[in-house]
Formats: sequence, C-alpha cells, structure tokens
Amino acid sequence: MIQKSSYAHQNKTLPEALPGFEGINRYWDKLHNSFAAKILPGEYYVTMKDEVVTTVLGSCVSACIRDKVFGIGGMNHFMLPHTKEDIAFHVDAGPSTTASRYGSYAMEMLINDILKHGGRRENLEVKIFGGGKILKNMSNVGFRNIQFVEEYIALEAIPLLAEDTGDVYPRKVVFHPHSGKVKVKKLRSLHNDTLIKREEEYQHSIDIKPETGSIDLF
Repeated sequence: MIQKSSYAHQNKTLPEALPGFEGINRYWDKLHNSFAAKILPGEYYVTMKDEVVTTVLGSCVSACIRDKVFGIGGMNHFMLPHTKEDIAFHVDAGPSTTASRYGSYAMEMLINDILKHGGRRENLEVKIFGGGKILKNMSNVGFRNIQFVEEYIALEAIPLLAEDTGDVYPRKVVFHPHSGKVKVKKLRSLHNDTLIKREEEYQHSIDIKPETGSIDLF
C-alpha cells in the first residue's frame, strides 16, 4: 500500500509507518521541523519514530498515550463514548474505521497497538484533550467524552499526567510520542459549524486555518 503524504520535496524521506497505519496522512511539518501524522475523527496513529501526531478537536477527545521508557506512543481521536459490549457488533477494525469513532474501541486499540510494537503496560502514561462545548446549543457530548476517558484511564490504572478538556474552545493538539511533550493551541476564531459538521459526518479533512490563541505545553 502506498503511504499518503502531502510532502514530496526538499529531499526528505518519509519514515516507514508501522503496519496498518500506511493510510494515515503524513507529511513534513515545517513549523515543528518534524514529520507529522494528521489524524481525523475516527482515526488513531502509533509510531516508534521521532515524529509528531496532530489533530483538531471540537467536542471530540484525544488521548495521547506513550511508553515513557521506550518512547513508542500515539494518539486517537474519538467522537462518542461507547461501551465494550457494543464493540462486539463492529466487525471492522483498524486505525481508520467506523468503530474507531467510539471511545472504548479507540482507547483499546491505541493501547493494544502500543503494546504490540514493544511498549509495556507498566510504562504507559497518558494526557487527554478536547471535549469542548463549542456551540451553546450543541449537546453535551463533549462532557460525556471527557467523563468516559477519565473513567477508562482510572479503570486501566494508567497515570494521567496532564489534561486540558472542556471549556468552549476547539483545540489543535500536537503530540510528540518520543518525548511525551504536547502543544495545545486553543482556536479562538473558528467556523464552529464547519468543525461540527466534519466531526458528525466523519469526513476526511479538517484543514482549517483560524486565528489562534496562545500555545499551552503539557
């Protein structure tokens, strides 16, 4: 399978993705001077390389999970909480499928792929972001996503190192699994209806360039 990439110049060679993640959009990020994987609603990405994982969140939530010893880690982007019992009805699997829109599947698969590629459960740590109520009249799905992921992390006994959730702002998240550092930029000016439609319709692009606020480091 040919890897997607929006970067094909300056003699940069895109590092090989782990098996199953070849379809994730990856490119050279000039701002962070690093290769990057951009995930969309319903996707997740795991890497052993020195690259970043980025996404844009509205009411969705992302968990950034890594093995602090070996530096392997990744990030998911889920749209709705879900029960493990319901996952049995989803026969599709992988980093970009219908089931991965749901929190319980997205968390389970992200952790499993980290462990499958050399991570150890006792070394895992997590940071969580998103769940904003970006429109006054929207449902409280963001709160339910936050509640779900906090309960899941507590149940799995994974140390929660940082959290930037709730509030009324969309967020751009940039995670560096190798170091564990996360940059979060709250998007102060954004066509929120566009972001919500893209979340709800599970489209393949969140390429928005809004005016932005300050960057927070986690």
